[in-house]
Amino acid sequence: MNYCPLKTSKHPPGAEDPAVSLFRDYLRLRTVHPDPDYDGALRFLDRIAEELELPMKKIEEHWKYDAFSAFKDAEGNIYARGTQDMKCVTIQYIQAIRRLKAEGHRLMRTVHLMFVPDEEVGGHKGMETFVKHPEFQKLNIGFALDEGLANPGEAFTVFYGERNPWWITVHCPGSPGHGSRFVENTAAEKMRQVINSFLNFREKEKTRLNTSECFTLGDVTTVNMTMVKGGVAYNVIPAEMDVSFDLRIPPTVNLQEFEAQIKQWCKEAGEDITYKFAQKHMNQDVTSTEESDPWWSAFSGACKAMNMRLEKEIFPAATDSRFIRAVGIPAIGFSPMNRTPILLHDHNEYLNEQIFLKGISVYERLIPALASVPAFPDEV
Repeated sequence: MNYCPLKTSKHPPGAEDPAVSLFRDYLRLRTVHPDPDYDGALRFLDRIAEELELPMKKIEEHWKYDAFSAFKDAEGNIYARGTQDMKCVTIQYIQAIRRLKAEGHRLMRTVHLMFVPDEEVGGHKGMETFVKHPEFQKLNIGFALDEGLANPGEAFTVFYGERNPWWITVHCPGSPGHGSRFVENTAAEKMRQVINSFLNFREKEKTRLNTSECFTLGDVTTVNMTMVKGGVAYNVIPAEMDVSFDLRIPPTVNLQEFEAQIKQWCKEAGEDITYKFAQKHMNQDVTSTEESDPWWSAFSGACKAMNMRLEKEIFPAATDSRFIRAVGIPAIGFSPMNRTPILLHDHNEYLNEQIFLKGISVYERLIPALASVPAFPDEV
């Protein structure tokens, strides 16, 4: 801590010392986690610096600008959390619909805009539940558009499927004991073997991606160790330890065989090792991108008319599209953001205003094209 001795100022008898008042004001600022009021603390310190006529310099890492200020720089780049994921597409949808209504368009099919929560944490209280709800079924949906990703090049990326997210925790029990001894069959030894098996597989998949010109990230399985839990003290060998992994599995992988491999890794690591899933998505449906498919023909045809070059991929992460495809509805993941680095969930996430505005025009053409696909015999 830094100490700065100052001469105590005089104050009226019976009144609280100004230093105490200032101290109490500072204590009233809620600077505790998980939601610290750092902005309030900065305003407080700014005021003090101004009162004392002292210079103040703020050193902030990662973000160039406040992540929720929507700052627009001289080049028209708008910086904020959500510029790419996913507030851009929300407003683009709305503005495209606004234009279509203003122009008096009458569409053959009904267009529904759905704003659903919880996608970032698995979608269990959002789309996963909603697709089973009678209100969703009443909508009689034939096709869905969902989010995609930016593309740094000239092309626009289109996602017709996605990898299955598996969030798994492996539980390793073992012999406890004092930290000064060589205790056999410890939880840590078992966990090390489990970690080695998962991460060795990770290296193999990474090599496949890096040595193939045909693969994108969505074509391989990613494995990342994300959490480790165990122990109560430095000198106590824990009786149990947990390790968690985030797995993203492409639709080309046999999921039953892959889980059998996980079971084998656990068996090889030692006795009584178990695992459980926080998320285990099993549906591997993909949306047709054959030119004979009416939905894809309408989508790709509208894009070609706008001279847009499309690159088809498997989405590397997870979106609500997986729940829509799971109930038999074709879905395409698409965000009209070319010439843009992929920065979702990253520091300094931004989208250029001209790219954003062009995206509205793209949807203004796409929505009528998709809404003009004739009804199929099996549609009500």
